[in-house]
Parts: sequence; structure tokens; C-alpha cells
Amino acid sequence: MIQANMVQVGDPARNFSLKDQNDKTFDLYEQAGKRVLLSFHPLAWTDFCAAQMKSLEVQRDVFLANNCIPVGISVDSRPCKQAWAKSLNIRETPLLCDFWPHGAVAQKYGIFRDENGFSERANVIVDEKQRVVFVKIYPVHSVPDIEEIVGFLERNA
Repeated sequence: MIQANMVQVGDPARNFSLKDQNDKTFDLYEQAGKRVLLSFHPLAWTDFCAAQMKSLEVQRDVFLANNCIPVGISVDSRPCKQAWAKSLNIRETPLLCDFWPHGAVAQKYGIFRDENGFSERANVIVDEKQRVVFVKIYPVHSVPDIEEIVGFLERNA
């Protein structure tokens, strides 16, 4: 069930700092002046999540050409994300660990599934001025259409 406090288009982005798979800190507000794709996925080591994260890596140059930094976010721990990124050959895309407090960023964005203990599958785009400009929730057992996101970025450059 989607929470009443789910982030909406037009909202100010809700800041956070998380470690990625390489133990590097990613702070959303430090990305001001760039767009950021927050690609939430339920859990590492699942086929749908793997396809979602690999699509970010494959399209990374397209994202960067559109002044956008793509990041993956799930409740998995850093060691788990590090091993998963290596297994998927993800070298450039930050896979952020919303591990502890458990799912705090997903909760902050109103997309944490309490009954499952993980986030919705969702894409949120934050613009250069730290405003939410795109929000979409996808079925858990699906892979978001990366072309939809690329098209949005290109139309709204």
C-alpha cells in the first residue's frame, strides 16, 4: 500500500546521505545543479532488480549527456550491494544502501512497503533545483522502461 506521504511532482526533494557499494557517500543535496534519477528497487539478487540496475549502467552515458546522475537504491547492505554490483558488472552506477535505519530513505519518500520490509519499485527524478519532477511506481514483478525515463529527460532538458 502506498503511503499518504508519498513524494509528489513539485515537492522539494527530501535530502539523504547513503553509502554506495564502494563505501562512497552519496548526498542528494550535493548534486544541486544536476538532475538525479532515484531508481528504487526492492531487493538485490532478484532478476527484475538486476535488469533494472543493469539498464542504468547501460544507459549511463545517455543519462550523463542529459545532466542526470542515475542511482539505484534498496534496503540491502553495502557488502551485499558490492558483491551484487560485481556479479552484474556494474562499475559506474552507484547502488545505494538504504540498510540502516532500515529503509529510511524509502520511508522518507513514502514508498516503503511495511508488509514486505522493502521499497516499492519506483523511479523519482529530481531536477537541478532539488525539486521532484517525475514519480512513477511500477509493479514489483516488472522492469521499469528505461526508455520512458530517457525520453522524459530529453523532452525536459
